[in-house]
Amino acid sequence: MSNRIYVFDTTLRDGEQVPGCQLNIDEKVMIAQKLDELGVDVIEAGFPVSSPGDFRSVEAVSQVVKNATVCGLTRAVEKDIEIAAAALKSAVKPRIHTGIGSSDIHIKHKFNSNRDDILARGVKAVKYAKRFVEDVEFYAEDAGRADIEFLARLTEAVIDAGATVVNLPDTTGYLLPTVMHDRVSYLMNNVPNVDKAILSMHNHNDLGMATANTIAGVQAGARQVEVTINGIGERAGNTSLEEVAMTLKVHKELDSYTNIKSELLYPLSQLVSKTMRMPVQPNKAIIGRNAFAHSSGIHQDGFLKHAENYEIMTPQEVGVDKSDIVLTARSGRHALKHRLQLLGYELNKEEIDLTYIRFLDLADKIKEVNDGHLVTLMQEMKVETA
Repeated sequence: MSNRIYVFDTTLRDGEQVPGCQLNIDEKVMIAQKLDELGVDVIEAGFPVSSPGDFRSVEAVSQVVKNATVCGLTRAVEKDIEIAAAALKSAVKPRIHTGIGSSDIHIKHKFNSNRDDILARGVKAVKYAKRFVEDVEFYAEDAGRADIEFLARLTEAVIDAGATVVNLPDTTGYLLPTVMHDRVSYLMNNVPNVDKAILSMHNHNDLGMATANTIAGVQAGARQVEVTINGIGERAGNTSLEEVAMTLKVHKELDSYTNIKSELLYPLSQLVSKTMRMPVQPNKAIIGRNAFAHSSGIHQDGFLKHAENYEIMTPQEVGVDKSDIVLTARSGRHALKHRLQLLGYELNKEEIDLTYIRFLDLADKIKEVNDGHLVTLMQEMKVETA
């Protein structure tokens, strides 16, 4: 089994479903080109049948993306598939992503149907999509809550029908990582033709476990991850691209890799945040503004002695210029001395002790002390730069 993990980015489709974050065609094209530069393997550009604007967006993205596969989403409906094929006509590497619900909850309450009918409709959709493109991905919606034996039957059937990828979405973000691992392992061991397709993880973050579930699936044999920049998406969001990419990069024991150029992650995160008008939470892993910031005196001291005491990756690896020492009332003498040295002040121990008392008094009043505040403090204490 290959150790290569394919990155399927759905920022422009599932990510764009966030209320108030819709993009125009030019914005979609701009982000698609940056995703292509980042090294993603597949860009899901939209749901062509949903609106004329989405059709034109998928069409426009197909015309400019040079390296990645461009994908259009459909339901298991012939008209959807025809429209997606038309939108993807200019793509160098087109993929149709079709599928249907697989859990009994969806089968009964969404489709008013039964398992055999759902299986037949899935197979029919894949066969019809194969008339237009070679690369067909099938999604078994709500696979996280599907009966595992039926899911295995469905997976086998759509692979026989020509699916190159089978997507196993945890649509509601319900599963625990151990359960995800067991379910993917079951499919790897009980679907006879599983070697003829790639199993894919598409996890939502309703319980905050999208990344953990995705990694668990990879450990069990999935070889595609479906992700978004900044983890944006329906409800609590999708699996975060940057979290999965860096987890695979940092944890060498997973013996898996992507083609993501990690130094481009932070700039693209900022672009997506600005374009979609959706701020990144400060404590967001990898790309939040606090991800490489240290404010506790104990942490600052350890970081200044040796960065790996408190950082498992360098900021430069993800496109951030440098780590940040944030001066607050929790900071210690080591951090204060370090910042003053950067400003050109060389103080002896006695001077540092006196300055630290004044610094703490100031920090208690204004919460965070910046370089300007320190310069003013030095001027008040009549300390000159070296």
